[in-house]
Amino acid sequence: MLGFNKKTQDASPQENTGGENKVFHFIKTHKKRCIAVVAAAAVLVAVIVPRESRSASADLAYTQEKLGRRDIVNVYDGSGTINAADSYTVKSLVTGTVLTADFELGDSIEKGDILYTIDISDVENNLASAQLSVEQAQRNYDDIADMQNVRTKISGEVSSFAVAAGDAVQAGQTVATIRDTSVMLLAVDFPAAEAQSFVAGQAAQVMPDTTFETLNGTIRSVSGADPAGDASLMTCTVTIAVPNAGSLTTAQAAVAQVNGVSSLNSAHFTYQREETVVAAASGTVSELCVKEGSTVRQNDVILRITGKDLDKQTRNAADSLRAAELQMSSAEKTISHYTIDAPISGTIVDKKVKAGDKLSANDTAMQNLCTIYDMSYLEMKLNVDELKIRSLEVGQEVDITADAVPGETYKGVISSILVAGTTANGSTSYPVTVRIDDMGELLPGMNATAKITTASVKNVLALPNAALVRGSYVLVTKDSPSAANADPDMTAPEGYVYVPVKIGVSDDDYTQIISGVTGNDTVAYDPSSVSTDYYYDDGGYGDAMDKTEADTENDTDTADGSTAEEPMEESADAGDTADPADANGVIITG
Repeated sequence: MLGFNKKTQDASPQENTGGENKVFHFIKTHKKRCIAVVAAAAVLVAVIVPRESRSASADLAYTQEKLGRRDIVNVYDGSGTINAADSYTVKSLVTGTVLTADFELGDSIEKGDILYTIDISDVENNLASAQLSVEQAQRNYDDIADMQNVRTKISGEVSSFAVAAGDAVQAGQTVATIRDTSVMLLAVDFPAAEAQSFVAGQAAQVMPDTTFETLNGTIRSVSGADPAGDASLMTCTVTIAVPNAGSLTTAQAAVAQVNGVSSLNSAHFTYQREETVVAAASGTVSELCVKEGSTVRQNDVILRITGKDLDKQTRNAADSLRAAELQMSSAEKTISHYTIDAPISGTIVDKKVKAGDKLSANDTAMQNLCTIYDMSYLEMKLNVDELKIRSLEVGQEVDITADAVPGETYKGVISSILVAGTTANGSTSYPVTVRIDDMGELLPGMNATAKITTASVKNVLALPNAALVRGSYVLVTKDSPSAANADPDMTAPEGYVYVPVKIGVSDDDYTQIISGVTGNDTVAYDPSSVSTDYYYDDGGYGDAMDKTEADTENDTDTADGSTAEEPMEESADAGDTADPADANGVIITG
C-alpha cells in the first residue's frame, strides 16, 4: 500500500538542508519508483479528499431516484458502401480487330450472351492443322494397337492354323488359312463361236464326275477368245459359280453345259475365296480366338499376338495421339477466346471498346472491354468490431439509410458473417455482408448507414447507465430493501451501500436490471459520470479498459530489465490509505 512520510514543521534549516540532500539522493537512485508514488498520490487525493466531505454534501452530489420500467432496444450502428450483388470487368485474352459489339450502355444482358466477336483469320489455320494431326495420329494408333489382333479379310471357314498358343511368330509369317466354301468355282473351256454369246449371270449346268448329278450354276465370267488364232481352234474360258451344300471339294472335277453347248473339257472345283492369313507384327501367340473348322466373318479376330516391341509401339502411338489431342484442345480454346460471352447476367455500366477497334497486346487499357453489374439485389459491407460481432447473426434484419436518398429507410438482412477477421492496432474486425432486395433508389457506390437491433426488451426494470458501477454494482441508500444484499468488501459513501446486480440489455441511456435491486430501492448516482462499460450480446458487461494497457503501465518500472526495487515503507497514518473499491466508483465532486 502506498503512503507518504509526514514532515515536522519545526525542522531547522540545517536539518532541512541535510534532508534535502538525502531526498535528492533517494530520488536519483529511485527515480522510477518515485514517479509511480507521485501518480498514486494524485489518485489518492482525487478519491480520499472528497470522501471527507461526503457526509456533508451527499444530498447535493448525488441524484437519487426510484427505478422504473421502460422498453430498451440495443442497436448496432455501422457505415459502409452500397455495392452491386456482383460485378465483372470483361477482358480480352487475345488481340485482333473487333468485328461485333452489339450492345450499349444500360442494356440488360443474360449470362452467355455474346458481347464481342474478334477476327480469327490469323489463328483458324492453326486449328485446321491441329485437327488433321489428330486424325493422322488416331489412324496410326488404331493400326498399331490392332497389330496384336490378327484378323481375316474374308468370310469363310478356318481351314487350318499354322501356329499354336505360345508360339513365336515373325511379321509376315503365315498363321492360318481361311476358305469360303459356300460357293465353288468351275473354270472350263467352250468353243469361242458359241461362248461369245454367253453373258455373266446366265444359267449353266454342272455335272461332277463322281456323282454324275446335274447341279445348277451361274456364269460368273467369260474370257475373250484370241482374235488372231484359228477360228476353228479358238476357245473361251467360262467361269461358273456353283452353290456348295457341303459335298463339293477341290478334289472333284466336273464338266458344264450352257444352252445345250457342252464344255470342251472338265476341270477341278476351286474355292470362291481363299486367304492365307499372315502376322502383321512379331511376337508371341497369346491365344487362338477360334477353332479350326469354325466359320468366321470378314474382319473377325482369329488370334492375338503380344510382345515387348509391340507394346512399346502401342504406347508411343498413344502418346503421339494424346499430344495431338492436346494441341487441338489448345487451338480450340484459343479460338473460343475470339468470341466473348457475358460471364454474368446484369446491366452494362461501362463500355470501352466498340466494333472496329483493334485490340493490341501493348495497349492494356483496350483489354478492359466493358463492365457488368448484377443489379438483381444490392449488398453492403460492414466491418464489425470483435466486441460487437457476437451480437450479430445471419438472418438479422437491418435498417439502411443513405444521405443520397433522404427520408427513406430500406430493409436488408445479414447474409454472411466471415470468421476470417482483420487485426489492426490490437483490435480485430470481421466482415459482415448485408443483402438488400428492395433497392428503391439506392445505387452502387452510395455511402449508407446500417442499424441492426441486436437485443430488445419491453417493460423491464431499468436504471440509468450512469448509475452502474464497475458493470455490476449499484449504489443504493442504506434504508433501501436491497441494502441487505450489500457487498461488504465495497466501501461506499456515508449513507449508501454497493449492491451487486445482474444486468441485461442496454441502450445508450439505460440498462435492464434482472436481479439485485427492485423498484422499491433508491439508487444514487452522479449524472455527470458515464460508465465506460461495453455491452455483450449475452447481457453481460465488462470494463472497457484494455487489460493489456494496465499490465503495460504496471510493468513500466521493470521494462528495461532492471530488478524491481523493494516496496517503500508504509505510512503509519491509516487515514491516508485508499480503498481500491473507490477507484472505479462514483466520485463526489465539490
